[in-house]
This record gives sequence, structure tokens and C-alpha cells, in this order.
Amino acid sequence: MILSPFEWTIARRYMLPGRGEAFIALVAGISLVAVSLGVAALVIVMSVMNGFRAELFDKIVGLNGHAVVQAYGGRIENWRDLLKEVKATPGVTHASPLIEQPLLTSFNGRVEAIFARGQTQEDINGLTPKLVAGRLDSLKPDAYEVAIGSQLAQNLGARVGDSITIINPQGQSTPFGTVPRQIAYRVAAIFEIGVYEFDQRYVVMPMQDAQTLLLAGDAVGMIEVKVEDPNEAAETLLPISEKYAGQAVVTDWKTMNASFFEALVVERVAMFVVLSIIVLVAVFNILSSLIMLVRAKTRDIAILRTMGASRKSILKIFVVLGSLIGAAGTLAGLGLGFVFLYFRQSVVRFVELVTGQNLWDPTIRLLTELPSRSDPVEITVIALMALVFSFLATLYPAFKAASTDPVQVLRYE
Repeated sequence: MILSPFEWTIARRYMLPGRGEAFIALVAGISLVAVSLGVAALVIVMSVMNGFRAELFDKIVGLNGHAVVQAYGGRIENWRDLLKEVKATPGVTHASPLIEQPLLTSFNGRVEAIFARGQTQEDINGLTPKLVAGRLDSLKPDAYEVAIGSQLAQNLGARVGDSITIINPQGQSTPFGTVPRQIAYRVAAIFEIGVYEFDQRYVVMPMQDAQTLLLAGDAVGMIEVKVEDPNEAAETLLPISEKYAGQAVVTDWKTMNASFFEALVVERVAMFVVLSIIVLVAVFNILSSLIMLVRAKTRDIAILRTMGASRKSILKIFVVLGSLIGAAGTLAGLGLGFVFLYFRQSVVRFVELVTGQNLWDPTIRLLTELPSRSDPVEITVIALMALVFSFLATLYPAFKAASTDPVQVLRYE
């Protein structure tokens, strides 16, 4: 909406507080601050929730793959043939055998429940970017060395070089019953995935050592698969699923974590709707400030009309006034939101220091840090929504000002 020089002059005059108009200026300032806070809240919350989902997806899928092929009964005997077929499937980028079994471990009298993971040397080396201490190159078959999660190491009080005992309750049968199988392993490395549950439970070892520990012979538990498009993992592995129907089942990441990711989506939508109401309430402040301005400037508007100003000019002036408040609030909110996200960990630590409360307990939040990932499309939608709300809030007072009858206003002047 382009203003003429005359209209800009009037608009600038109305933007600046005059005598007796400080209260109107205060309400307009509050409107700007309210819009900026509403936009900032939307940007912060949506970015954090996007980051939460993205980080969990990267860490969970990064450790467990996009899908797994698991035989009924939990053991795949002819896994090498199945592995070749999976690798040959179009869209599959990586496939490897995997053994995962819940067991127990003990160290210096402390006992923890764990998931023992038998992996290939290539997959074990993939933990290198997440390595906290130690080395992974010594994790070779029959070396009796393992890598453990950082939180598990803390719970056990174990460090690199210590020897932990892994207990398999399903040991060998004897005339006196089943004797649990206990094997000592040296801690060669400590890793940190960033998901509390993984760092607390996982113990990684070479595939052959896991087979020995679990008395599995040459069998594996499942085939871990990564594909080009994670969202199409089930469709990519459909040929395998159909060929091995009744023998094995293909489970993609959506199914394995369905309830969790669906809950995140629902919470994300709910938060967006609730915080959008905050922006809407802030926009009502723009409406109220413009109504007050129109009431205060009724005589001036009548004089402008008698001097030749058209209804359209008056309408444009007040629409632009309200829109400028909304635009300034939106820009300020975007800036405030990005600044908060950049210093989010410092803000969390400051609030924890002031309140004395642990706001980001990884045992509850799963992740060790407050995540953030801004979506440009989502940020654009938030900004456009605030601008549209601000524009709509200007229509009533603008039309009210444009419909001012100078004869009625100036009758007794």
C-alpha cells in the first residue's frame, strides 16, 4: 500500500506522540512489544521442538538404522544370503548384521541392566565421532574388549582399562540347572550418543564375541538397514518383506518409534496453535491503540477531510500505521527469538542457577542438551501470520476513521 508524500507526512505525525497523547504512544509501544514477544515465543518453541525431533531422529536412527529385518524366533541362521539380498535391493545404502540382547553387567559390586550389541568392525568404527575416551581399534574378535556408554560408565564407576563382567542368564544347562554365563571384558572405549537411554544401557562388542557370549553359534539377531529416503524405508524393503513373509519381519523406524514420534507431532501442533493465540492477543493491542488514536484524532481527521483528503487516503494512513507496528514487532520478535536460540544453553544454565532446579534432566528429556533447528519455511509462516493478523487488526479503526463525517464533527467548532 503506497502512500503519497502528503499521506506519509500525516502518518509520521501520528506515529510520534503529541501533547496529551503519551498514553496512546504507550499503548502502541506495548502492542509492538507484545507482538515481538509472541513471535519470539513461536520461533523459540517451534525451533526447539524441531531440533528435539531432528536430534532424536539422527541419534536413534543413526544407532539403529532406518529399518531392521528380524527373523521370527530372534535368530537368523542364513543371514549371509539374506544380507546379500538386502544390499542388492534398490534404495538400500547400507546393511549389516547385528546382535542385540538385554543382559546384566557388574563392576565392583554394582549391577546394571544393559543391551549388549554385537556389530561389525565397520559399524563399531562409526562410533568414533562420539568417542569420549579410549580407542576402538582394539575391539577385535576374541580380544574380550568392549565399548560402553558414558552414562553406564558413570553409573558403574568404570573407566577405560577397567574390567567389567557381563552376565548372560541363559547360560549352559547342567544337572543342577542353568548356570548363568559370566565373561569379563576390558573397557577399551567410552562413547556418548547423546540419548540418555542409549548412553546408560549400550555395550558394544565385536559380532563374534557377542555370538560367543549368547551361545548363538553363527546366527545373528537381525539385519540393520539404511536407505536413501528414510521416509520410504518400508516401501524400499517391500520386496524383502514379501519374499520372506512368514520367516522374517521388516520393521522401519516409524514403527519402532511410532508412539514417540507421533506424540512429538501432536505436541508440536498443539504448541503452535496455543502460541499463535498469544500473537493474536498481542494484535488486539494494535487494534485498541488504533481505536484510541482515531478517537483522539477525530477533529484532525475532519479538518483533513474538509481540506480535500479522500476517504481512501485516511484509510491508507491508519492501515499503514497499524501494519508498521506489526512489522516492527515481527522483526523484533524474529531477532529476539534467534538471539535466545543462539544463547539457549546459557539461558538454561542461568535459570537453573537462579531457581536451583535442574531444567534439563537427561533422564527425562532423553537428550543431554537443549536442541534447536530452525525451519526457514516455518519461520516465514510465523512472520506472515503475524503480519496478516496485524493488517486485519487495522481494518476496523481505519474504516472508522475513513467514514468520519466532517460536518457532524465540526458542527459546533
